[in-house]
Amino acid sequence: GESDVRRAALNALVQMESERGVPSRKQVLQRRDACSAELRRKAVFLVSQKHGDDVTDILLDAARNDPDREVRTQAVFWLSQVNSDRAVTALDSVLMGSKDQEVQEKAIFALSQQHNPRAAEILRRFVDRPDVSEDLKEKAVFWIGQENSPENLKYLEDVYPRLSSDDLKEKDIFSISQMEDQESGRWLMALALNPNEKLELRKKALFWAGQKHQVGMADLAKLYDTMNDRDMKEQLIFVYSQRNEPEAVDKLMAIAENEKDPELRRKAIFWLGQSKDPRVADFLARLIGK
Repeated sequence: GESDVRRAALNALVQMESERGVPSRKQVLQRRDACSAELRRKAVFLVSQKHGDDVTDILLDAARNDPDREVRTQAVFWLSQVNSDRAVTALDSVLMGSKDQEVQEKAIFALSQQHNPRAAEILRRFVDRPDVSEDLKEKAVFWIGQENSPENLKYLEDVYPRLSSDDLKEKDIFSISQMEDQESGRWLMALALNPNEKLELRKKALFWAGQKHQVGMADLAKLYDTMNDRDMKEQLIFVYSQRNEPEAVDKLMAIAENEKDPELRRKAIFWLGQSKDPRVADFLARLIGK
């Protein structure tokens, strides 16, 4: 019926590559009735394929004001593809002004795709807000970690003690581990060695430090002999099992042979059994023959 006719008219607009389409699409997006929601979803996509300041304005209006959630989230997604200062400003206003968590999530993602210092600053400011849900903070911390910059690393390190929950702190530790430099590895190792931190967070920091090639195997190997905490020793054994260097196998063999705690020896032997290092079979045979 009538909606099929509208859809046909919209499809005809798609065929028109000229800018004459934009005002018509804008008209479609200004409708607010539930019946035209599907048309508005299509119109958002069509508008996004054009360029110009009016496109940013139309998308922003849809992101803020459309009653249909899918239209709002799609408008925010397409704003992420517009790399301009005006798009960053628009996304900032959506993130700070929206009451819809799904739309805010999309705005966090969209800002992370801008690769713009101001967009990164907006995300950092957002995490510091006291009135933001923990879930949204986690999303923002994650995306901050995906943009490698000294400012982002410094922020993630500085914000750590201010974060209100272990889940958020875990996300922060992960984000710091994604930064490609020596400093992030040093920070993770310092956290792992901090006796005042919760054990689970120390174990997480140690795991992610072990995943970084910037953290040398020699430093990780030395750590075992100075570590007094049994749980941390167990985590170190696991960390060694994840490394590719022959020195990691050397360390596991040394633990399997010399560790006084039989449970830790068994852990080291288990991980040696998973290793493809050709020396391991002889070593295990020798242990059996002792």
